Amino acid sequence: MTGTDTTGTDTPGTAPTDRTPLRVGLVGYGLAGSVFHAPLIAASEDLVLAAVTTGNPERAAEARAAHPGVRVVATPEELWADGAADALDLVVVASPNKTHVAIATAALEAGLPVVVDKPLAGTAAEARTLAALAEQRGLLLSVFQNRRWDSDFLTLRGLLDEKALGEVQRFESRFERWRPLPKGGWRESGAPEEIGGLLYDLGSHVVDQALVLFGPVVSVYAESDVRRPGAEADDDTFLALTHANGVRSHLYVSATTAQLGPRFRVLGGRAGFVKYGLDPQEAALREGLRPVPGAVWGTEPAELWGRLGAGESPLTGGGTPVESLPGDYPAYYAAVAAALRGTGENPVTAHEAAAALDVLEAARRSAREGVTVTL
Repeated sequence: MTGTDTTGTDTPGTAPTDRTPLRVGLVGYGLAGSVFHAPLIAASEDLVLAAVTTGNPERAAEARAAHPGVRVVATPEELWADGAADALDLVVVASPNKTHVAIATAALEAGLPVVVDKPLAGTAAEARTLAALAEQRGLLLSVFQNRRWDSDFLTLRGLLDEKALGEVQRFESRFERWRPLPKGGWRESGAPEEIGGLLYDLGSHVVDQALVLFGPVVSVYAESDVRRPGAEADDDTFLALTHANGVRSHLYVSATTAQLGPRFRVLGGRAGFVKYGLDPQEAALREGLRPVPGAVWGTEPAELWGRLGAGESPLTGGGTPVESLPGDYPAYYAAVAAALRGTGENPVTAHEAAAALDVLEAARRSAREGVTVTL
């Protein structure tokens, strides 16, 4: 879907070539590990959740209850110490952001292919160093950018492929929430080493989507604020990107939006597409629902479909409803399994993650210095 990683990190390494499920070790069982990765791994016919790393006794108990038979260890090192790496075919890093580089490095050095939750690293340079290590070892290194398989994003990609909007001029993407009180935790920490804040969290998604749709960025302008009382990290951020092909992307990530805007507003020379509401898969996973092969998953009701048209607001009846394609988070891990078996490509490469980090770093500098940054 996104091309082969030029570092050679699509090499399957020592993964089995038959249809025996690939054995996965999951590092971290917080929100990312328990809600996203573990359920999607368990739902895959090509993967089996063999081990979970968490030092939290309550989370360890939750992992054992949700995934009977899973091996639970306290530290990542136990996954590859004393030949234990031979019991795994893949390591998934879903631990706090500040640990991503160190854990991914150790796993690759132990000879294990790796999936890392976004952001891959705190800087583009670190991401490229990881890519080089994966190439040297001949191992897969992939980044979990699940929002490429959101219902609305897949629908928009289809419209763009069909040239339904004509030549795109402006892409507006919002990932907004109304959380007037900080929840605390490392994601909202202002400590630089935590890599917290919305720019590197939700911003990783909206920037990645913009790059997938419209290609490289040549300039970045950003505004980033800390608005909630007691908050430490950015909770209201705007990015304006100019792509090499002339498209302008306006991206919003916020926890302080009292009235939510459209998820997408895309304007072309022939028509525009406006879509409200978030993809339903995260909410379903949080509620404990699980994708089952062959069953309906990721579908939206008709009232949430976007509208395509020109000359009138969709809120006053303008445009034609466009049926949303089903969201498909399971497709990410299906693609990872295929890449490990040598029958498919890495779905999200480290180089793509590094390109997104180039933009995020430029945005941080732009917001700090009040300048437009040229890439």
